[in-house]
Amino acid sequence: MMLAIENILTDDDVGMVVKAAEGLTFNDGRKTAGRIAVAVKAIDQAAPGPELEAIQALVTQALSRNAVFNSAARPRQMSKLILSRYRAGQTYGLHVDDAMMTGMRSDLSFTLFLREPETYEGGALIIEDTFEARAVKLKAGDLFLYPSTTLHRVEPVVSGERLAVVGWAQSLIRRADQREVLFDLDGVVNAVLARDGKTELLDTLTKTRSNLTRMWAE
Repeated sequence: MMLAIENILTDDDVGMVVKAAEGLTFNDGRKTAGRIAVAVKAIDQAAPGPELEAIQALVTQALSRNAVFNSAARPRQMSKLILSRYRAGQTYGLHVDDAMMTGMRSDLSFTLFLREPETYEGGALIIEDTFEARAVKLKAGDLFLYPSTTLHRVEPVVSGERLAVVGWAQSLIRRADQREVLFDLDGVVNAVLARDGKTELLDTLTKTRSNLTRMWAE
């Protein structure tokens, strides 16, 4: 399941992150690339430090509060977030994310966009599959969530600056099809609760969701 989630960050939060990023030191992103990806990775990544930690904390808290993200990902743990920057000519060629990220299995990848799409040319996230290539370029504060198993790339930036936070999650539910079933059930439960309140149907739905979670959770 691939999902665009709006308003992970408020406009004010985006503004604070972008302003903080202007004062950060950025290093060559190839230092964190795997043996194969290093050949196609040409981006900048923010260097560790208190200022970056503050950005990471703000985004982590926003993710933990977002009901849609948590319903779709059901995160067991997440990797340390990376603040990436692409300037004119920079790109990240076709690759698949490492199966293990800092000791955890990567089930889901996500990109949180921090620049409005009209402020930079190029820089779309391209998801490749056997049917078509999908281009993703969202509003500042919006997030794209997708399986870490997919081949993907970032188009070269022609002008402007692409700024984004990227990260990975290990889910409590390992299988993507099972995560999608639970995500759909969450939507049905919320809709029935909003329409009818607590009913016998709602009780059955929540029992089913809980029991499926018990069966599938790791």
